[in-house]
Amino acid sequence: QVQLVESGGGLVQAGGSLRLSCAASGRTISDYAMGWFRQAPGKERAFVAHIRWSGGGVYADSVKGRSTISRDNAKNTVYLQIDSLKPEDTAVYYCAATRKAWVRLASMYDYWGQGTQVTVSS
Repeated sequence: QVQLVESGGGLVQAGGSLRLSCAASGRTISDYAMGWFRQAPGKERAFVAHIRWSGGGVYADSVKGRSTISRDNAKNTVYLQIDSLKPEDTAVYYCAATRKAWVRLASMYDYWGQGTQVTVSS
């Protein structure tokens, strides 16, 4: 069992940056590939980014080029940096763990955090 806790969300102006963190406990994240998803009001949960066990990330087109996913297995933590934030980035951001690589489907993830709210003002 893996427990995930996100942090780092908040209110930020458009054009700003945020670094979200996802701290894991219960098991080491080195056993898992990790992902970030987001859910805006009235919308389905959407893929944001995914990182494999040894690094290497893939991104949704909506954040590609202004987002970086990274992991520190020693700290059991995964990060998501988003730059040049836009109002449409406003959502609750969730991290998740999976034993499968390169997956973008939320249903393929086994463990989820409770989410952290990101609000981008125009």
